Amino acid sequence: MALWIFRLKGCLGSKVYSEVPDGGWGWIVAVAFFLVEVFTYGVIKSFGIFLKDLMSDFGESNSRVSWIISICVFVMTFTAPLSSVLSNRFGFQPVVMFGGFLISLGTISTAFTSSINQMYLTIGIVTGLGYCLTFLPTVTILSQYFSRRRSVVTAMASTGESFAIFAFAPAFTALKNFIGWRNTMVVIGTLQGITIICGALLCPIVIKPKTSPTGTEQKFTCSLPEEQMQGFASSGDSGVQSLDELKLGVKSGKEQREAEPLQIPPKQQDVSTKNKLLDLTVLKEGSFLCYSAFGLFATLGFFAPQLYVVELSVSLGTKRDKAAYMLSTMAIAEIFGRLSIGWVLNGGRIRKIYVLLGCVSLMCLVLMLFTVVNGFWGLAVCCVLYGFLLGNIASAHIPMLAEDDVVGIQRMPLAVGVYVCIQSFAGLAGPPLGGVLVDVAQNYRAAFYSCAAGMGLGAIFLGLVRPAKTGQLCFRKDNGQNNPIVEQVSKDKPEEILEVDNQDIKS
Repeated sequence: MALWIFRLKGCLGSKVYSEVPDGGWGWIVAVAFFLVEVFTYGVIKSFGIFLKDLMSDFGESNSRVSWIISICVFVMTFTAPLSSVLSNRFGFQPVVMFGGFLISLGTISTAFTSSINQMYLTIGIVTGLGYCLTFLPTVTILSQYFSRRRSVVTAMASTGESFAIFAFAPAFTALKNFIGWRNTMVVIGTLQGITIICGALLCPIVIKPKTSPTGTEQKFTCSLPEEQMQGFASSGDSGVQSLDELKLGVKSGKEQREAEPLQIPPKQQDVSTKNKLLDLTVLKEGSFLCYSAFGLFATLGFFAPQLYVVELSVSLGTKRDKAAYMLSTMAIAEIFGRLSIGWVLNGGRIRKIYVLLGCVSLMCLVLMLFTVVNGFWGLAVCCVLYGFLLGNIASAHIPMLAEDDVVGIQRMPLAVGVYVCIQSFAGLAGPPLGGVLVDVAQNYRAAFYSCAAGMGLGAIFLGLVRPAKTGQLCFRKDNGQNNPIVEQVSKDKPEEILEVDNQDIKS
C-alpha cells in the first residue's frame, strides 16, 4: 500500500521541464479540461430539459424555476477571485478536487429536495461554487503547459461543453422518461465525480533553473502554491511567470526577442501580480468600461436560449423527444464556431474587435429570428446560426481583453477578474427575466426578446470600445500609458521608488 501511494505521488507530483513543453503532461491536462467542460458548462446548458418536470412537480412558474440556473451561474462567475486566491494558496489539485466534490454533492442532493428553495441551495450555491473551483483553475494551469500551441489547444479542449450538450440533451431526456428526473440527477451527480479525478491530474509545472556559463541562475518558473515557493505566485491568464519576471521585470525566451521591453517597475509589477484581483484601476479606463458593459448585456443572451428553446419547440407542435435535438444541433454548430473564430482572428486582415462586433450584431438578428419562425426546421436553422455565433463569441470575448483596443496584454490579468465579476450580474438576471416575460405573455417566444435586447445593447457598447480607447469619446485618456511607466512613476513619487529600492537591497 505504501509503495502504491509512493508511485501515485510520483506520477501525480510536479512535472519538471527545462522550458514550457507545449505538450508533455500538458496533453493530460488538456483532456482533464475537456472533461471539466463536459461536466460543468455542458450540464448547465442541458438543464433546460428538466424545466417542465420541475414546474409540474413543485407547482412553480417559469421565472421561479429559472432562478436555479441564474443563481448557479452567478455564484460560478462572481466567486472567480476566490478560485484564484485558493489556487495560489493551496495549489490547483486540491482546489479542483474539492470543487468536483461540491459539484457531485450538490447535484445528488437535488434528487432529495422537496422545494425550489432547496434547489436554490443545492444547485445554485453548492454546485455553482464547485463549478467555479473546478473550471477556472483547470483553464489556468492548461495555459501554463502550452505557449505556441496555447490558443489552439484551449479552443479544442473547450469543445467539451458543446460535445456534452450534443450527447446529454437526448440521453438525459430518455433517461428522465425511464427512471424519473430525481434518479437522473443522481446519475448526473455520480458522473460529475469524474472531475475529482481530473483535479488529481493537474500536476504543477516546474521550469527548472537554467544556468549561464558562469553558473548563475537564468530562469525559474513554477505553478506551485505560494507557501512552497516563498512568496512566488503564478499568473492566472498569462501563463507561467518566472522569478526574474517578478523581480526584474524582464521577459524571457521568445517573448523577449519579439516583444518590446516590459516597462513596469519591479516593485509595482510584484504588487500588481499578487493583488491583481483586488486592483480596480482598470475601471478608470473608458475602453474597459465600454467592454464590460458589452459583456454585461451580451451575457443576457448566453444562457436563456438553451433554457427555453426546447419548450418553445414543443409549444410549436414538435414532440418533446424530437425537440431535445434542438440543443444537440446548437452544440454541433457551436463546435464549428469555436474552431473557426481562431482561424479568422489569426488571419489579421480585420481588426479583431470588429470581427467580434460583427458576430454580436448577427447574434442579435438571430435571436429576433427565433421569435418569428414556425415549425421544427425553422427553429433548427435558428439553432445552427445561434450555436455557430455563440461559439465565436464565447471563444473570443475574454481573450479580446489582451488586445490593445481594450486593455492590452500587460493589464489583462488585472482586467479578467473584474470583467468576469461584472458579467455575473447578467447571468443572475437573464434567465429569470426571460421567465417573467414568458409568464406574462404566456408564450416562450417572449424570453428571446430580452436576449435580443441585451445583445443589441452589448453591440452598441462594443462599438464604443475603440473610440473610447483612441480618445474620441469623453473619457479621461491615460496619456502616460504609451510612455515608459518607469519614467512616469519616477516623476510622480520618487521617494516611494527610492524606499522600495532600499528595501530590496536590504533583503
